[in-house]
Amino acid sequence: MNRSASRVLRLVALALLPVLLAGCGVNAIPSKQEAARAAFANVQAAYQRRSDLIPNLVATVQANAQQEHAVLVDVISARARATQVTVDPSKLSDPQAIQRYQAAQNSLSGALGRLMVVSEKYPDLKSNENFLTLQSQLEGTENRIEIARRDYNAAVQDYNTTLRVFPTVIWAKTMYGAERPMQPFEATPTAQNAPAVSFNLGYASSAPAAK
Repeated sequence: MNRSASRVLRLVALALLPVLLAGCGVNAIPSKQEAARAAFANVQAAYQRRSDLIPNLVATVQANAQQEHAVLVDVISARARATQVTVDPSKLSDPQAIQRYQAAQNSLSGALGRLMVVSEKYPDLKSNENFLTLQSQLEGTENRIEIARRDYNAAVQDYNTTLRVFPTVIWAKTMYGAERPMQPFEATPTAQNAPAVSFNLGYASSAPAAK
């Protein structure tokens, strides 16, 4: 084989190398990692949307049910804590970081649940147009949170599986040896209970079950 033909073969091999590597899944790990991070960003956006609704909700309840001061303080405090606990996308493999974030958001869910329960005692509040609008928006936001968390968990499962199965496990042990499995959201203790109102805020119903 002459020198010219050898050079052509080397160039062809170099040109085909990225294709061969892609076929072996070398790009799967970073691609699925980015997908999981994007899904987590959607979770954060949904939680932020809920947080943005709370000041107006608290103000509306306060104007119509001032005697529920303790419940309102709980909501404000829980919102402050939830706002302070954040997770950098690079920390999604840290179990403690995810647990702290989830715990802060669950605490806010519980405080909101108690607020919605006490609102049932005030006819003026239940008929307040602004309150009804905020209640509807909150219901929609809780649905968004549920969907975003589910999508994130699915993306995490897909990514974590990629780190363990052939042939991508080869790259996980070599090129991406520093990468670790990501942490999913866990079901809350009240996840099996029916919500007390028409949307899931993480508290159990005290009403008798419909027959």
